[in-house]
Amino acid sequence: MSIANPLLDFSGLPRFAEFNPGHVAPAVDALLAGNRALIARVCEPDVAATWHDFVEPLEDANERLARAWGVAGHLNAVMNSPELREAYNANLPKVTQYYTELGQHEGLFIKFKALEAGADFERLTRAQRKVIENHLRDFRLGGAELPSAQKTRFLEIREQLARLSSRFSDNVLDATNAFAHYVTDSADVAGIPEDVLAAAREAARGDGRPGWKFTLHAPSYIPVMQYADHRGLRELMYRAYVTRASEFGKPEWDNTALITEIVQLRAEQARLLGHAHYAEYSLEPKMAESAQQVLDFLMELAARAKPYAERDLEEVGAFARSALGLDRLEAWDLAYASEKLRLGRYAFSEQEVKQYFPETSVLPGMFKLVETLYGLAISPEPAPVWHPDVRFFSIRDHGGELIGQFYADLYARPSKRGGAWMDEAITRRRKEDGVQTPVAYLNCNFSAPVGGRPALFTHDEVITLFHEFGHGLHHLLTRVDHIGVSGINGVEWDAVELPSQFMENFCWEWDVLAPMTRHVDTGARLPRALFDKMLAAKYYQSGLQMVRQLEFALFDLRLHSDYEPSGAGTVQELLDEVRARVAVVFPPAYNRFANNFSHIFAGGYAAGYYSYKWAEVLSADAYSLFEENGVLDPVTGHRFWDEILAVGGSRPALESFVAFRGREPKLDALLRHSGMSQA
Repeated sequence: MSIANPLLDFSGLPRFAEFNPGHVAPAVDALLAGNRALIARVCEPDVAATWHDFVEPLEDANERLARAWGVAGHLNAVMNSPELREAYNANLPKVTQYYTELGQHEGLFIKFKALEAGADFERLTRAQRKVIENHLRDFRLGGAELPSAQKTRFLEIREQLARLSSRFSDNVLDATNAFAHYVTDSADVAGIPEDVLAAAREAARGDGRPGWKFTLHAPSYIPVMQYADHRGLRELMYRAYVTRASEFGKPEWDNTALITEIVQLRAEQARLLGHAHYAEYSLEPKMAESAQQVLDFLMELAARAKPYAERDLEEVGAFARSALGLDRLEAWDLAYASEKLRLGRYAFSEQEVKQYFPETSVLPGMFKLVETLYGLAISPEPAPVWHPDVRFFSIRDHGGELIGQFYADLYARPSKRGGAWMDEAITRRRKEDGVQTPVAYLNCNFSAPVGGRPALFTHDEVITLFHEFGHGLHHLLTRVDHIGVSGINGVEWDAVELPSQFMENFCWEWDVLAPMTRHVDTGARLPRALFDKMLAAKYYQSGLQMVRQLEFALFDLRLHSDYEPSGAGTVQELLDEVRARVAVVFPPAYNRFANNFSHIFAGGYAAGYYSYKWAEVLSADAYSLFEENGVLDPVTGHRFWDEILAVGGSRPALESFVAFRGREPKLDALLRHSGMSQA
């Protein structure tokens, strides 16, 4: 018999076609009531503190809630509507309160401690022991050892932070969607690629307007900044983009006050648990040992990268003066001048390369790489989806056994939050009736097909796709049977980017890249001469790119360690101070980057943005073993699967790295991959 509410059906894939926002509250209320009743039951003295009697029922209940709420959260991110947003935000406090209660529940804490201290603990598998150890750590981080009054305050803070983070994200999306600029004079769109103009014409036509419509969504905004000859258009678009969700727009979308409130609440949360600051609290479940260690790491990279960044800026500035007549290189000129310099120096443009990367070749090519490395087969299959553009795929082994499945939602649309990300739909675990197949969401924001042609990807977008699929493989290729440490679960946050950044390296290999290319008009493969130019340009402005990431990471770390929200200084002044130390590009005073820095204010990267660089050290060094043995070597591929992807969070990430590489990680490979090995 079919379950009326699709969010309460856990028998298979989510029933997206039947979902409506009215399903959220009844499902959440029913699951929370059931979970609370179960918790009361397993905490009774007559229930043994064993894996079978205590942990498994708890995991079952919490998985059902995670899956139902995960569908609601996923749809809120990819098919946002006023009705769904209202339903999501109305239920967010309930879910947040439950998880905070869970993290502070004295009865559960006592039971887990008894389980760890019991005679059976050592007879459990390593993965089971790690689940229990993580629970005990999370109880401490969740305030379980706090006095009653402080527990209540901790709960209030968690609820407030969840609400504020959701509002921050909504404000960025609303501010992004609200902007549109229409152009009717063809002279004003000179230099912009034809496929971008075709999409802009379709967008304007959809609004009943002549000419071209440009927005702040990446497929529209980025090409304008790179290619538009009209400097005034670039400046207009730049200003709109960098002032999103700030005091320069609608007051109800201004994130300025939210940032201060979020930082204050995080600091209070950390102090309640005896930590000096939020960064110290955030680092407890990560690989890094202290905020000072992270700071030293970032500053060492900055010292290595800044001379390269200064050289990059001087080169593009000199080119802009001599070739483009721009005496002063403004922020809205940088991408444009950089693309012109790239074209002049390496005799190719991103637009030229893009013609060789139709989606119809890129996806099969990426799948072919994974099939070669790991001995798998990836094929499309029918499944209920949330939008007609979404596709569904299955991964099987040589014997045809199902390993995992994933959805691919690759195109930008107004109802979808920006960026690219992987998320879990279903996580692998072993149940009484067999292994539960993991399922992932793969989300990007690329340009949709236009004019009957397939979608075309820039090389950077191909890299993004590989990155997110790396996360997906981490989730899908796990062999761990216990949900708490299966796939990406339980993996230290500053190591979770290892498999994703590892995958990016293959985008620079001829034997991988060439077979996945086909010119959209001629069908010709990417010429080797053009690839060699791309390779020669690989390190182009790598210094600028690295110091930009270091700027973000240092700002995040400082904001959550030594910044005092109630003090005299502002968040913007802190960002300016960080820029003065490591940056070489200084944006105009109206730039409000922090107001749309969703990674740290609406995502999981608070006091953890450094993870991208930390994990890049791991991923570059891991990839160096493929460089030694052959980048398509299946033996090395299976070793990477066995020691990194398969083990999930069942052991410390450093231990997994050493098991794969045979030693601890070194900085050398990252510097070499960034063209800075001689610095």
